[in-house]
Amino acid sequence: AWGGGALWAVSLCVGPRWVGGDCGRGPHGCGPWQRPRIRLRPVKVLVIGSGARENAIVRALTLDSSVDAVIAAPGNPGIDAIALCRDLPHGVTDVEGVAALAAALGVDLVVIGPEAPLVAGVADAVRKRGIACFGPSAQAARLEGSKAFAKEVMAEAGVPTALAHVCTTVDEVVGALDALGAPYVVKDDGLAAGKGVVVTDNRAQALAHAVQCLAKPDGRIVVEEFLDGPEVSLFCITDGTTVVPLAPAQDFKRAEDGDEGPNTGGMGAYSPLDWAPASLVQDIVDRVAQPTVDEMRRRGTPFVGVLYVGLALTSRGPRVIEFNARFGDPETQVVLARLVTPLGGLLHSAAIGKLDEIAPLHWRPEHAVAVVIASKGYPQSSRSGDVVEGLSEVGDNAYVLHAATALGKDGAIVSAGGRVLSVVATGSDLAQARDRAYDLVDRIRLKGSQHRTDIALAAQRGEISVHG
Repeated sequence: AWGGGALWAVSLCVGPRWVGGDCGRGPHGCGPWQRPRIRLRPVKVLVIGSGARENAIVRALTLDSSVDAVIAAPGNPGIDAIALCRDLPHGVTDVEGVAALAAALGVDLVVIGPEAPLVAGVADAVRKRGIACFGPSAQAARLEGSKAFAKEVMAEAGVPTALAHVCTTVDEVVGALDALGAPYVVKDDGLAAGKGVVVTDNRAQALAHAVQCLAKPDGRIVVEEFLDGPEVSLFCITDGTTVVPLAPAQDFKRAEDGDEGPNTGGMGAYSPLDWAPASLVQDIVDRVAQPTVDEMRRRGTPFVGVLYVGLALTSRGPRVIEFNARFGDPETQVVLARLVTPLGGLLHSAAIGKLDEIAPLHWRPEHAVAVVIASKGYPQSSRSGDVVEGLSEVGDNAYVLHAATALGKDGAIVSAGGRVLSVVATGSDLAQARDRAYDLVDRIRLKGSQHRTDIALAAQRGEISVHG
């Protein structure tokens, strides 16, 4: 027995139930002389959250033969169709409530999806119960919870990032805007559900956003230099020491086609990035993720979970835009659509400090595209209660993940927030994946809904270039 009760066995075969592997008869089969791997017995997993990201995680876990049960709290109707959902009466930030539920269910692993429960300390409470948890402690989650703290860590770790000024008064903001010039980048220091950033050439708009953020209790903002070049999202799985990168993706933050309109939580994504340098992932690990993980461990607050690195490939090289302490949405949807390696074993290995023992990750060669269907008025407002139709239809290698949905009084699926659904499709190339995704989008009906029509279009056309 080890830690939370997981049983370990050693064998020469890396089968479907084995961490990071494939059976000997598969395309990545092992030979008789492959070094022994560590195997976990089938585990019961509790996933915290209710969005499309959690739907994607639950879907991937149900496809992992080393996972014998998946429970989500609170989940959503889409998750409920493939896993058991349990209520969280006081929400995902109810620290003791989540820990008590995990203990009552007798789970082996808790996977925390959203950022708010991580910053609140849910992972700490779960670990105090002796249960393995994939997600950083409250102290480590400050990498996302405070952009000023993240800048401090990056400075200590020598991580390349944008020049920035941390401001607590309007006068300081005015000075920072004048010093850095347009385009102006103004960020709320704390959590803002992906909508706390304004990038604009309009100085008055930038200042107004700063004033709004400073009006909050303990309000603080970060004014940054604008970073040119295409953006990349990279998830790095870590146990606090070892770093294992997933495939990079690109998401689309603006609400409207052509990257117009206000920032959102994300309107779509695609992976892989055929236009990116072959050395990009290893370069990010070496220059960004590993130094950050090492610095967090040096501070006595090891980071265990997924370090989301958002960066721009600028004319001066890669520069970090932001860190997140959890899987991003909607990038998770496309990254997990391509991952062959069983997800449960990967996350459990990170949670118990055994990430260095997993086999190299395997990926499907297909491309994946996700398109978000949002409710009318998003992101400024959102409508709820509208019936969602067409969900029973599926496309060729395409499926729907639920985000903000609920069951209506008559049992119909209705909208329950801003980003309602993520439509995910895979294809032999980006064009085929896009066609399949948008074909399914067109078959889903939601009154007043909106979506971008240009997700991954520039990449499909070969219009993205990297400086140098």
